[in-house]
Amino acid sequence: MVATGFINGEDTMHAFAIFEGDHSVTDIELPTPEPTGAEVLVRVVRSGVCHTDTHLREGYYDLGSRGRLNLVDRGVTYPLVLGHEVVGVVEAVGADATGVAVGDRRLVYPWIGDGTCEACRAGDENLCPSPRNLGVARHGGYADHLLVPHSRYLLDVAGLDERWAATLACSGLTAYSAARKAMPADTQLPVVVIGAGGVGLMAIASLRALGHEAVIAVDLQQRNLQLARELGATDTVSAAEPELEAAILARAGGPVAAVIDFVNNSVTAPVAFSILRKGGTMMQVGLFGGELVIPTALLALKVLTIRGSFVGSLGELGELVELARTGVLPSIPIIDEPLTAHAVESALDRLAAGGVPGRIVLSA
Repeated sequence: MVATGFINGEDTMHAFAIFEGDHSVTDIELPTPEPTGAEVLVRVVRSGVCHTDTHLREGYYDLGSRGRLNLVDRGVTYPLVLGHEVVGVVEAVGADATGVAVGDRRLVYPWIGDGTCEACRAGDENLCPSPRNLGVARHGGYADHLLVPHSRYLLDVAGLDERWAATLACSGLTAYSAARKAMPADTQLPVVVIGAGGVGLMAIASLRALGHEAVIAVDLQQRNLQLARELGATDTVSAAEPELEAAILARAGGPVAAVIDFVNNSVTAPVAFSILRKGGTMMQVGLFGGELVIPTALLALKVLTIRGSFVGSLGELGELVELARTGVLPSIPIIDEPLTAHAVESALDRLAAGGVPGRIVLSA
């Protein structure tokens, strides 16, 4: 089916947008996109709320003593429709789109590159230096409809809870990709997960689903630590411990093989560095901001690896969906809300305040 430009008799759609320097979310009308070429138009059914959206609303990332990284300087334009965890129904397709049909329900891969760089050619579009990410560089899924540049970015999630499936596009993918990179060969060696919010909980679930047997969760919220145990954490540590480094080392029985830090601020990053064993890996994922000052000699003497991880590739999302289908990957708690301007704003406020037990998913 080739789109005519009129969907359900209308040529406009509702979208919930943020404006530069304004924390409120505004219900606006936009032209309903008309797919051409290989593009696909989906009607949004589920749209997850991500902590990255709170940074987009703020308009910057905290770089510690280097100040701020203003997102407008990175090509982000406002007003912007956020939302990058989307499950939708195919409603119209361009003339060159293949592999999907009107009525198909699909998960959207949002981390789209320019298609021409070395990273894109290698299948790592999330590493593209000129990204076209949906909900970041382009309008996203807090709207009636979402235009997807190519059908290859649409994954079949039949048989999965669509609310949970939506979170796989970012929360799940970010956690899964980081877990794969950080996992030591010995499944008995402790891996520490700092931050047991929605993404951290998914990392714990992913580590256990991938066969790792020793996972220590660290978080301020006792509720999150309880959820971490339910999803497979073998031990937990309160981040409120006055001597956090010593508390983690005591639980782990000594320095650890890997740390995945989903907070990654000026408090957690030094702890992550200090608890690593020789040859250990420090995986930095969180975007809460700050900086890390390290002794350079120790970096060499302990042969440590410090590595950043940002979301994941289309191939990794495909792997994650298949892992979810096997039933070995437990679902994180999902908080249902309607897809409205008020609910988007409220969800972003709750995430910014911290302590959300799981993931908020908005339903149209």
